[in-house]
Amino acid sequence: MTTTLDPVTRLTQIEAIKQLKARYFRLMDTKQWTEYRDVFTDDLVFQFETQDTATATNGDEFVAFVSGRLGTALSAHHGHMPEIEITSETTATGIWAMFDWVDDPDNGRAFQGFGHYHEEYRLCTDGKWRIAKLRLSRLRVDPVQPSAGPVQTRTPAGTHRAG
Repeated sequence: MTTTLDPVTRLTQIEAIKQLKARYFRLMDTKQWTEYRDVFTDDLVFQFETQDTATATNGDEFVAFVSGRLGTALSAHHGHMPEIEITSETTATGIWAMFDWVDDPDNGRAFQGFGHYHEEYRLCTDGKWRIAKLRLSRLRVDPVQPSAGPVQTRTPAGTHRAG
């Protein structure tokens, strides 16, 4: 479905969605969970990898899932080559190529992965775009050796141990 939005408005909305996804990655990797929660609609639906059923059915469940998996890890997530379609004045879809690197020596795991995010977005009544549906599909995950000691990171809050 395409919309009758004028080209400037359409491009402005696409840029706003790109900024939304950039916040998604930054806030997740810097573990700013309260701010991260604001990236999602209350009724977010999340499907993890190949699961047919939803892993989370609201924004709070999703943030709890992600923070539980990444809380002690140092992570770097990148999204590339967005394919964004504005489907109405208040909805859009997107596909992002992704790469992630996770190092979690506290839990004895580390990996790098490649795949795609398949998403639906909604323009909410406060004027902000949010992610309403997210499915992560991985093409490849390569286990790597976790760091030998505690992971140190530098975030806006200063130097601290991940977690």
